[in-house]
Amino acid sequence: MGQEAAVLALFGLKWARLEAWPVLILVGILIVACVVAGRASIVKLRAVIHPAQWQARMRGNRSGVARRQWWTGGLALVLLAVSLLGPQKGSVLMPVPRRGIDIVVCLDTSRSMLAQDVGQDRLAEAKKEIRGLMDVVQGDRLALIAFSGDVRRVAPLTRDTTTLGWFLETLSPDDNRRGGTDLGGCLRSALDMFDGRNGAHEAIVLVTDGEDLSGEGLVAAQEAAESGIRIYVLGMGTEGGAKVPGEGGGWTQDENGLDVISKLHTETLDQISEVTGGMYIQAHGTVLPLEQLYKRGFSRLQGRQYEQGFERVESDRFQWPLLMALILLAMEACVGGRLRRREDSQSMAETTGSNNKDVA
Repeated sequence: MGQEAAVLALFGLKWARLEAWPVLILVGILIVACVVAGRASIVKLRAVIHPAQWQARMRGNRSGVARRQWWTGGLALVLLAVSLLGPQKGSVLMPVPRRGIDIVVCLDTSRSMLAQDVGQDRLAEAKKEIRGLMDVVQGDRLALIAFSGDVRRVAPLTRDTTTLGWFLETLSPDDNRRGGTDLGGCLRSALDMFDGRNGAHEAIVLVTDGEDLSGEGLVAAQEAAESGIRIYVLGMGTEGGAKVPGEGGGWTQDENGLDVISKLHTETLDQISEVTGGMYIQAHGTVLPLEQLYKRGFSRLQGRQYEQGFERVESDRFQWPLLMALILLAMEACVGGRLRRREDSQSMAETTGSNNKDVA
């Protein structure tokens, strides 16, 4: 990291493919190997060419043509390797089309959600899972409904998950105006929050223990299915159940004086999700259940394009070293060839003149 920072400070560049740095080492090894091989070939030529003919036959080397070829070729290879590293300098804001879906989260805040058979209690665990869902949504709008025997719209559809998270933390059974669990009223309120209600980019997330005392949950789910809207259900609790804490301490009791045991109603929740084509998953014993529902279930939804956002994109500058390398190679092919032919002509003329003098 220190060397990389030094390079960035020196050239003011970023590198898109810095992991390709071994290519530079390979190019260096290749250049050194070619130089060593060239010097070895000169030594061998000196051993077989008469000293009197050496200067005439090796005029190209004497004039630096061969040396220039090596330097030009080596520099071109280095520039090509630098281009491969993807140098970047500066950035621009590019419009990025985004797609998202609308999700209404319905959270059960009835007193049965205080039963402690899942984590600290069902409600605390549900809040934790909803916060996890907020962390994974990208470009989607979320709304929040709290319900028990009554239904409260806590937040409208929004992409402001920070504010939504603050509202989520304030929810408790103390805010309920009526006891019980009205699943039907909650689902109908969620349906009313959607703009188009065509199901292509809309979904409902129901987080509850499933105690539907009114029996309207499945009816409302069928209404959602008619609009093409899927319901994804997270069941809080266990089928064995747990006692429900009372308002003044102790445990909630029924009319017979017995402690109330709240159990997870898996069958009811499974039916609600199945009739809409959604999914049901149980929180107990599942790692990050809401994130799993989002990744496995919401991927079926098409999503809709909303206002374009802007994304800062680094400006690629690989063209600079690539163009310089091509220019060097083109110059060598055009100019170098002409110079080599001129040197060869001069060398042949000198050799001929020398031979004529020897004959004379």
